[in-house]
Amino acid sequence: MPRGRYSLHDPHDHTPLGEEHFHCAIGPSGWRYVSQLTAPSPTVPPGTEAGGAAPRSTPVGSVDLTIDERGRPIRLELHAGGWQVRGAALDGVTWVRTDPSGEHATEGNVPAQAFTGASPAFLVATSRLLRLEPGAPATRVRLVSFTAPVLAPRTLDQSWALLDRTAHAADIGPLMVEEYQVSALDTGEQYSVHIAGDVVLSAPGIELEDLDIPPSSF
Repeated sequence: MPRGRYSLHDPHDHTPLGEEHFHCAIGPSGWRYVSQLTAPSPTVPPGTEAGGAAPRSTPVGSVDLTIDERGRPIRLELHAGGWQVRGAALDGVTWVRTDPSGEHATEGNVPAQAFTGASPAFLVATSRLLRLEPGAPATRVRLVSFTAPVLAPRTLDQSWALLDRTAHAADIGPLMVEEYQVSALDTGEQYSVHIAGDVVLSAPGIELEDLDIPPSSF
């Protein structure tokens, strides 16, 4: 069960946005990813906090995603800014979004294939869903994204292509790394994603900082 930490930053100006502390595991029926998200705490003048030091980070949310052996989301739970989303693959994808007061809930359903968002978990999940091979034509996928801090849903279309699958030397032995090219079909923006097993090595706004054991292989 790999455990580690991603650093998150603005992909354009590299402003630090926080960290995602995660653990994930592959089982006979699929893959589960659980994480806690933190954001940098505001600067506090020395001596104003107990002990004279300000906390380094503040909890801001969590991700709990389970996919089946075919890469379909069978359970999703997100928390951010007091909001909560629960969803799954059902007649496309279906979800319930609850407001901070807990008094009102809205349901959504879109004929999409999966969910996505800022968490690296969604990149791994989408790669498992598509099962691409190097050199094959790009594949179009429709996804529902939930945007922090209010987890607002948005349907979007992407194109994924697996450019290369290469063994890289590592302390643990050869590490198989897949390089994907992802295109946002609404804006034309393209970017690269590097994945090894069930861990994202790098992607726009995401860097793997710590990992206690090697990635698991699907």
